[in-house]
Amino acid sequence: MRVGMISGEYPPMPGGVGDFTRKLAQRLRQQGHDVQLLCGVGCQDDSLPISTVAAWGMRGTMSARAWVRRIQPDVVNLQFQTAAYAMSPWVHFLPRLIDSPFITTFHDLRFPYLFPKAGRLRDWIVMHLARASTGVISTNQEDFARLQALPQRRIIPIGSSIAPQRLSAALRLQMRQELGAQPGSFVLGHFGFVNELKGIDYLLEAIAGLRRQGCDLRLAFIGGSEESDYASRLDAEIEGLGLGDALHWTGYLDESEVAAWLGAVDLVALPFADGASYRRSSLIAAIGLGCAILTTQPAIAVPAFQHGDNLWLVEPRSGEAIAQGIAALMTDTERIQQLRAGASQLRSCFDWDLIAKDSADFYREVIGGRR
Repeated sequence: MRVGMISGEYPPMPGGVGDFTRKLAQRLRQQGHDVQLLCGVGCQDDSLPISTVAAWGMRGTMSARAWVRRIQPDVVNLQFQTAAYAMSPWVHFLPRLIDSPFITTFHDLRFPYLFPKAGRLRDWIVMHLARASTGVISTNQEDFARLQALPQRRIIPIGSSIAPQRLSAALRLQMRQELGAQPGSFVLGHFGFVNELKGIDYLLEAIAGLRRQGCDLRLAFIGGSEESDYASRLDAEIEGLGLGDALHWTGYLDESEVAAWLGAVDLVALPFADGASYRRSSLIAAIGLGCAILTTQPAIAVPAFQHGDNLWLVEPRSGEAIAQGIAALMTDTERIQQLRAGASQLRSCFDWDLIAKDSADFYREVIGGRR
């Protein structure tokens, strides 16, 4: 099967959509499919044929149409997130311009910013793309629910781009000592960018309260941070809570370093303000590494997420609930091991070979429906 795949992002450009596209394209090719890529200027991949467009305005949209006519694919798969296309509205009209079966993978169906007071137009333009597509794939339950009126739809999650690393006891001890951790310390880790939806302020509140009760807790912020008003407010909160000595910021890390740090902590804390979701790549990465994870109850039920089995789920936006969860786990090494074993079993849901197979199966279903 020849697949024409379109993505506004692709390595070495930063962005989760680009990483997903590369992994999916590589796995599809390994499974015997002919994958052709169309991406923005600056993308590179010696293992796959890539064409580029200079920008995603009207001219870029017509270039995409000409590219599809040239390569004659069995199916076109658009990897969609508004920010990946520089907020351009033109990409939403691609399905109407292309004759081949057209599948859109929605990495995030939340509305884009178009211009001040765009109002209902923002919802209309995203849903126009969904309705105009021959089939749609959502990567999470929230978006899947919004697309329930469409006849050809499938939920296929993202996978983790971080491979597990073997961590020696000596290196683990060394990394924990960088945090100032003692043999009896309980070390938490938060992975990913810092913003208001990550629930960091509630996590800090919980840690401060437990430390006042005499608990020796440490927290490592693993990976990048965002320069923003929120980050500045967070710095002030950290100082006000007296947590400066209990926190460690690693800064930007490569994938192997992220894996090592996630393996060095006792519990990964991801208290999303809007609940755990398949759309959270940091959560998928921690599951893929077999970490013990405390996170928040999903806004929409995720059958694979089982409290006490593969995740420890607490109420969102509650420092008290987070503190109770940490307190319950920090003295229960058996439960921590159960959570790690459960996450290791759960990661099969996010295996890249399975993601590629499910994608190819849906491509065939959509192609068959067009005939």
